[in-house]
Amino acid sequence: MTDGLITVSSAHPFSETLARFEAALLRTAMTVFARVDHAGGAVAAGLSLRPTMVILFGNPRGGTPLMQAAQPVGLELPLKMLVWEDEKGATQLSYDDPVWLARRFGLDPGLPSVKALSSALGDLASVAAKP
Repeated sequence: MTDGLITVSSAHPFSETLARFEAALLRTAMTVFARVDHAGGAVAAGLSLRPTMVILFGNPRGGTPLMQAAQPVGLELPLKMLVWEDEKGATQLSYDDPVWLARRFGLDPGLPSVKALSSALGDLASVAAKP
């Protein structure tokens, strides 16, 4: 396990997990800022990569309080979720642990905004991955 990284196994194939995650985002107050298709980029470069997509999303109500407390945390915003297929064909969702990010930037991990982000990210990953 990588320090500060949370990975959740999905009960669904890559495409379905990605669709479920994006649908869950639409039901929240989150804005999708970008989609980065790493596998598509690999193909364009003549290389291969299992399905790998980063979704960048967020809400100023969640991120701004963190940046008010420590502006460099803006390097980690907007939030990101990586949906990827592992070497066994299973789909995973990975994201940075907000508690780890808070510690990295010298913030109290018990801040309400950190707790809210932890809960939101966990809920989103769960909705995308659950059977």
